[in-house]
Amino acid sequence: MTRLSVNINKVATLRNARGGNNPDLVKVALDCERFGAQGITVHPRPDERHIRYRDVLDLHEVVTTEFNIEGNPDDRFIELVKRVKPVQVTLVPDAPDAITSNAGWDTIRHADHLRGLIETFRAEGIRVSIFVDADERMVEGAKAVGTDRIELYTEPYAAQYPTDREAAVAPFVRAALKAQELGLGLNAGHDLSLDNLRFFAQQVPGLLEVSIGHALICDALYLGLENTIQLYRRCLTEGV
Repeated sequence: MTRLSVNINKVATLRNARGGNNPDLVKVALDCERFGAQGITVHPRPDERHIRYRDVLDLHEVVTTEFNIEGNPDDRFIELVKRVKPVQVTLVPDAPDAITSNAGWDTIRHADHLRGLIETFRAEGIRVSIFVDADERMVEGAKAVGTDRIELYTEPYAAQYPTDREAAVAPFVRAALKAQELGLGLNAGHDLSLDNLRFFAQQVPGLLEVSIGHALICDALYLGLENTIQLYRRCLTEGV
């Protein structure tokens, strides 16, 4: 069964817009778990414009499902992850000024860098996932550097889904089959939504986890957080 990890960055963005602690990020994380989320994802960035490094430490004290910290592995990020020791760290090659993640790693070009990072985190007992495009060569490169999992960057799928969902999902199916062949765990995330998630989960083999934030939080404004999480869970379980 594919697990749902809720990315709560957008909740932190709302809190930061006014200062103070409303909404309370820790309470939201606990509520997400209570409503059925099987993991909590955060993506701290150097400017702390949404998730703050202090948030990561606070969440670590209370999250009882899978805690996933994702981000660009600069020195501060590495030290934070080593201190917290989450279940999973997801390495994302986004620039400090990026609005959101917009590409996966070139696992061939950056092989030495990734290999060293993976060794560092695995020595701390942390499962490592690498953010990659749906490219079989990048999947092979991920295997070569020793990661436990890959996370497929799904924005291209989401963009093409409304016009040709079969063509949109095809490269992700190929990448997933390559991951299975190589013994890599498979995650996915970015722009997955109530509109496109069910088909993706039905078509992509071996999908262990999806990380969803922006669309889920937007849906929750209209549908309520508890109901929204349950709707996303159904997308991952019904008809799969």
